[in-house]
Amino acid sequence: MSFNPQTFIQVALNNGVLKFGEFTLKSGRISPYFFNAGLLATGELLSVLADGYADTLAKHAGTDDLTIFGAAYKGIPFVASTAQSLYNNHQINAHWGYNRKEAKTHGEGGMLVGADLTGKSVWVIDDVMTAGTAMREVVGILDGVGAKVAGIIVALDRKEKGQGEKSAIQELGDELGVPVLALVSFDDIIEYVAKNGTDDEYQSMVQYRQEYGVE
Repeated sequence: MSFNPQTFIQVALNNGVLKFGEFTLKSGRISPYFFNAGLLATGELLSVLADGYADTLAKHAGTDDLTIFGAAYKGIPFVASTAQSLYNNHQINAHWGYNRKEAKTHGEGGMLVGADLTGKSVWVIDDVMTAGTAMREVVGILDGVGAKVAGIIVALDRKEKGQGEKSAIQELGDELGVPVLALVSFDDIIEYVAKNGTDDEYQSMVQYRQEYGVE
């Protein structure tokens, strides 16, 4: 069964990962919804999310010698479960790894754990991209071992303007020259609200998109 954004939104709501209301973001914007990837803490949620990453990789990434990378910390369980989903559901035996927040000074040492990324083209998995700062740090880490980013997949694209008229995802994709894909977008959430939410929730979402959204 392929990943369905509407199904994931419903599961996320049922588990408190996605909430509607009034939330002040780090940017200072007042958002009518909030997505907390830190609460993706059940087997069901992780399985649904990993299957979504795996489906997207199977469609868009080369399956020969596929290497995937999770950005610490939230990306670590995501990349591990995605590797399992790729193998179980798509018969793709991907290599996977992740970074440490601080370099290990004993044992094998270094910033990276898992597959050897030297000279590899790597797909990076993450939860939500806001300004793209953390992802640029990951790109720098990969550059340091001679790896290059082949593409990026996030769970949610808020589709909000960054510094200019483009979103952080669009800006990063342009900067790196790679695809930056999302399992669920703001458009999927507003579609869900239109069908299942209240009129007030829908109007708040529409107003937010008019003020901060990008095409």
